[in-house]
Amino acid sequence: MGEMKPRDRVLDQLKGKKIDRIPCYSGMGNITLDGIKQVGNPRFADIHRDAKLMAKVASSTYKIFGYECAVLPYDLGVEAEALGSEVNFYTHRDDIVYPTVKTKLVKSGDEVKIPENFEEKGRLPLIAEAIELAKEEVGDQVAVGSFVNGPFTLAGQIMDLNDLLKVAFKKPEAITAITEKLVDVIGMITKVWEDAGVDFITVREEGAPADVISPRMFKSLVMTNLTKTIDNIKVPKILHICGDTNPVVDLMAQCHADAISVEKKCDLVKSRAKIGPNVLLFGDIDPFGLLCSGKPEEVKAAVKAAIEKGVNAVMPGCDLWPDFPSANMRAMIEATKEYGRLT
Repeated sequence: MGEMKPRDRVLDQLKGKKIDRIPCYSGMGNITLDGIKQVGNPRFADIHRDAKLMAKVASSTYKIFGYECAVLPYDLGVEAEALGSEVNFYTHRDDIVYPTVKTKLVKSGDEVKIPENFEEKGRLPLIAEAIELAKEEVGDQVAVGSFVNGPFTLAGQIMDLNDLLKVAFKKPEAITAITEKLVDVIGMITKVWEDAGVDFITVREEGAPADVISPRMFKSLVMTNLTKTIDNIKVPKILHICGDTNPVVDLMAQCHADAISVEKKCDLVKSRAKIGPNVLLFGDIDPFGLLCSGKPEEVKAAVKAAIEKGVNAVMPGCDLWPDFPSANMRAMIEATKEYGRLT
């Protein structure tokens, strides 16, 4: 097999086809300080509210480093904002601070209200435009991806997280009522991304690792509506959960995603043993302790180890932190090419 284009490598793998080597990409935030500087060094707070800037910065990670994707948006507040939450963009600051959800909307499931003309709310039209622009910019070379919160995680965005966890223990049926409605919300958003031309979508159920809820609660509270959310997505889909996922990785593999993505807390050897050889398993490069603070040779060693332990794609375990040494990004990609050949 000859050298594949990054776009074909990523999408063919997600569709179960044979590829030439393991890809190196992400289904989560992947912007870099180098890319921000390349497009004129705009303020970080401004990029999230400008479709052209968002597309150019997302595309720059491939153009500068050869990273095999372009992913947008960059923050996790998009769904809550469209539902009516206020988002803090930290416009008074010049450093790297991601937007956060400022206002909580609900205390119970009955309070979840989907606004009329929902697809036009918040930044949904802006991000759809950014996806279209990124497709024009690099879509012939790399897969353009997007992500959404899973229903349990989104519940933790529109409701106080401590309250959510308390209710989950005391009145689990109330949490189910919330997440059932949020399945529809997320489905409407993923359709907006799909209509804009996105190639793949990552569902980030980051509020449900085993160090937050037990496998029993994952199965009873999270799994059903998470699976419905994934089933609503028409393009290839990845399921990502942060934290310790070893106790639930077999359940993740049953949620109908085309691949599952894990982070450094997950023991890859144990996970591979639990899910078997045929499930696509992505991870587990530490985006902070390693990519930001490590040395290139340490990055290369981590990539080699991840491949030897059974990952099908080399991925950071969460969003890239934009201000990392460029040599570390290059080391991750070079090591993937060196150790990830499949033919």
